[in-house]
Amino acid sequence: MASHHLRATPETMVWGTLSAATPPVLAVDSGDTVTLACVPAGGAAAFPADAARVPPEWRRAVETMSQGPGAHFVTGPVFVRGAMPGDVLAVEILEARPAMEFGFVSIMPLLGTLPDEFPDAETIHPPIDRARGTCTLPWGTELPLDPFFGVIGTAPPAAWGRVTTNIPRAFGGNMDNKELTPGTTLYLPVFAEGALFYAGDGHGVQGDGEVCICALETALEGSFRLTVRKDLSYAMPFAENATHLISIGIDEDLDDAAKGAVREMVREICRRTNLSRNQAYMLCSLIGDLRVTQTVDGNKGCHMMLAKRYL
Repeated sequence: MASHHLRATPETMVWGTLSAATPPVLAVDSGDTVTLACVPAGGAAAFPADAARVPPEWRRAVETMSQGPGAHFVTGPVFVRGAMPGDVLAVEILEARPAMEFGFVSIMPLLGTLPDEFPDAETIHPPIDRARGTCTLPWGTELPLDPFFGVIGTAPPAAWGRVTTNIPRAFGGNMDNKELTPGTTLYLPVFAEGALFYAGDGHGVQGDGEVCICALETALEGSFRLTVRKDLSYAMPFAENATHLISIGIDEDLDDAAKGAVREMVREICRRTNLSRNQAYMLCSLIGDLRVTQTVDGNKGCHMMLAKRYL
């Protein structure tokens, strides 16, 4: 199993657009590990007033790359040999660590969970203490970091053409799911040869909901082990860690996103056990924790956490 590295450069990233036609920047074998860097979402408006603080790779990306319809810089795509449409790409998240000394949080008029109630734009730039694993808000509150990549996915189906990075769909993408931290395996449907894996949208910390539209947006470095699974069949992203199954529902309607998360958990329980659908549904009602992932990305997200010890 080989290890590969991708820096965050204009040659290794795309900005705001996902497409099965995007040429891969790296080809790897199934089981290989890819370590990649990402720069924060957003353009120059997110820069702090002190220009010297802006990492040169972020500035270069903003000044030289063409932006698509979305906000996110994503690193990739990575072609995984052997992956074909209908397969599943197992993404073991091995590491996610801050790579910048600050992050930003913004309120953007007409966006977020309360779009009409916060008409004035505002951006803050909390400093990050990477050694201590904390950030400090302007009013003095210190928060522990819990880094994760907001955007992780495979290429969309070729028939969809160019799609925005903003909206999560069956291929994953901008799920903004704070459970996708190191130690978690994410299972993604494959829609294009090679899977065409990518990641970006570094988050230092985020609450469920991501209600003002931003997490602590920052640069991350992370490692992923990419394995083609031909023995699995997922129509939507699904995840697990050492203790929990994590089903993921994505839909424009929050109710339908919740239904999707429950439906996928029922299906997974039945796949892993001898329980009937009725029994699995009742188990979900007793020990499944249904949570709102995010309410701000066009398609909303819900996820269910279910402890494996009860299976």
